Amino acid sequence: MTDPQIAISMLGIFIACVFLGFPIAYTLMAIGIGFGYYAYYDAARMWRSFDRLAEDTPWLESTQLWLEGFYNNRIFDLFINQTYSVISNEVLTAIPLFLFMGYIVERANIVDKLFSTLAVATRNVPGSLGVAALVTCALFATATGIVGAVVTLMGLLALPQMLKMRYDHSFAAGIICAGGTLGILIPPSIMLIVYAASSGVSIVRLYAAALLPGLVLVGLYITYIVVRAVLNPKLAPKPTKEELPEVPFGKMLWMLATSFLPLAVLILSVLGSILFGLATPTEAASIGALGGMVLAVAYRAMTFDRLRESVYLTVRTTAMVCWLFVGSYVFSSVFSYLGGEKVIEEFVTHLDLTPIQFLLLAQLIIFLLGWPLEWSEIIIIFVPIFLPLLPLFGIDPLFFGVLVALNLQTSFLTPPMAMSAYYLKGIAPPEVKLIEIFKGVLPYCGMVVIAMFLMYTFPQIVFMLPDAFYGPQR
Repeated sequence: MTDPQIAISMLGIFIACVFLGFPIAYTLMAIGIGFGYYAYYDAARMWRSFDRLAEDTPWLESTQLWLEGFYNNRIFDLFINQTYSVISNEVLTAIPLFLFMGYIVERANIVDKLFSTLAVATRNVPGSLGVAALVTCALFATATGIVGAVVTLMGLLALPQMLKMRYDHSFAAGIICAGGTLGILIPPSIMLIVYAASSGVSIVRLYAAALLPGLVLVGLYITYIVVRAVLNPKLAPKPTKEELPEVPFGKMLWMLATSFLPLAVLILSVLGSILFGLATPTEAASIGALGGMVLAVAYRAMTFDRLRESVYLTVRTTAMVCWLFVGSYVFSSVFSYLGGEKVIEEFVTHLDLTPIQFLLLAQLIIFLLGWPLEWSEIIIIFVPIFLPLLPLFGIDPLFFGVLVALNLQTSFLTPPMAMSAYYLKGIAPPEVKLIEIFKGVLPYCGMVVIAMFLMYTFPQIVFMLPDAFYGPQR
């Protein structure tokens, strides 16, 4: 077999291991080191240690020389260097800080007050409880960026309220599932940090680029909820005064000031300091983590157990992302060294695709990968395969990254592997069936497709804010 054929078989073995359920980070490292040992094999280098062996060499020294000869391969140098590169990557430093902010906010008992306030504030809007749930999901998802946590917590808080007020099961479930995924698109998103580290795109420009598409998607979701509620009031009956009493205007302002305003100020402070160049993403994440702790103390929700649990979850998630990066870097370095990237590039070039056709093909592949894989694995492992092809088609990696972030919304919403649906089913009342949840999330996949079409048609949705803040770079 030629080296490029070995590289393609390397990719095939990895995909097979993923479907067999092996841990992805360790699989990447094992395959990368195994094939890398072949790729970087240097007989002369290896036998330098063996040449020092003699018949009377003591057993311990002989063993050491054999091990030295075995490990005298550049793949181990590459593995160590890549591990150090990930650990010292300044962009990735923001991940544990944003995660810690999210976990602290999740445990600060802010979300239940926020949802109750928004439900009262929007009581005269068609589908008011659904709109309140979606806005709460969007704010909470933006603060945490953790889909499972948002869907689970909102499923416990909002779903029983909507069912109590006679909302259709599918309609209510779809709102929570769709709203919970918004945190991987709207800044400050951890997914965008990971993409920036993988692609070399400025995280500051990426945040600015993703802001408008995220707001467009939220607007489409709210429009869908209101229109469906107007066309079919049985889906979302208007609450009675007994179910949702009116409150005086002054009390409403106080409720907003004590629930909506603190979280909004925290998010806007973090995001604004990044976009206006007042702080780096890492510094802004530090401010956010501190702000999250202050909110937890202010809401009297800060305990040692909650702090310890937040730290533990932060470390666990950060370690997972970092080891995925290490494995991906080693795997991709060996894959490229053996000529795998060249094979893929030649294959795509021979297809004679237009830029739009390439974008559609890439997004279709990423959409399908979203069924068996998490977003982190797609961004770290598979998206870098497409990145070297972007210059061939004149596609800006900034635009491509925002498209991918939009596309990955569907990976949580598309049956049969819609993870947000399974998160919700795990805590939903028994009368809410999984098939009803699937039925409820499908229209939101259509909203994502519409948002992607708008981005294809009007690219300025992506480029307007980065160009306005930092000047054009295309």
